Amino acid sequence: MKRITSALTAAILLSAPGAQAHQGHTGGIQSAPSRAVEAPFDIVHTKIAREGNTALFHIAVSGKAGKSRPAASGKLAGSSVFSYVWPTSLDPSVVGFDKGAGILAFAVTAHPDFDDTPLYDENGDGNLKNDGDLWHSHWVVLKPDDACGKGALKVVDIPAGATPKLPKTWPGLPLLIDSPGYSPVFTASTLEVRVPFDDVGVLADASFDGVTAALRVNASVHSPLLCVANVFKVASGTLSLPGKVGK
Repeated sequence: MKRITSALTAAILLSAPGAQAHQGHTGGIQSAPSRAVEAPFDIVHTKIAREGNTALFHIAVSGKAGKSRPAASGKLAGSSVFSYVWPTSLDPSVVGFDKGAGILAFAVTAHPDFDDTPLYDENGDGNLKNDGDLWHSHWVVLKPDDACGKGALKVVDIPAGATPKLPKTWPGLPLLIDSPGYSPVFTASTLEVRVPFDDVGVLADASFDGVTAALRVNASVHSPLLCVANVFKVASGTLSLPGKVGK
């Protein structure tokens, strides 16, 4: 998938700097630092490497990765989600969604107003429902929806009564989202997550990009439920998925 939507790409080009080499990181996508982007979301390097039957998702930023998280609003409607995202060319079926369902992306998110990892107790307090403010991982399926803003993306909604194919760790939300429990590791300026694959061969020709963004829950908590509201930075500058897994 060379480009996502021309309208979204045009919007990104107005705010994102061109990619340039960044010293200290090899392979993947190199991005020039930008003073216009908050340092925790200012991507300078994006990479997906292969390690045996796992993929290592990596993002480096010009500041401290993971330092900035949304402030709690006290309610689900209109609440914010901060995210580090790797849009990919992988078909959603490789992680358990229907074939051709949309754009498969791996994401690390934080959102203090709701919890969407019901199988895991990330803060270890015995309560499975109060961990949304901690960084955690998802697979999500994205599609453009002008209801989110012209050319903007959303996490694909599941209409009432529909029975799409879903991963075993789907969190029960009416969205094409998976909560697999892969732990993000933040170290100074970097974020890394190791993700296992049943068939690592699916990564052979896969391409990717890197994005930092804020998403927003619809004020009516209705379709579209979760929209990409603000793109902070795109690693390639054009969302053209130029990165190649393992290269």
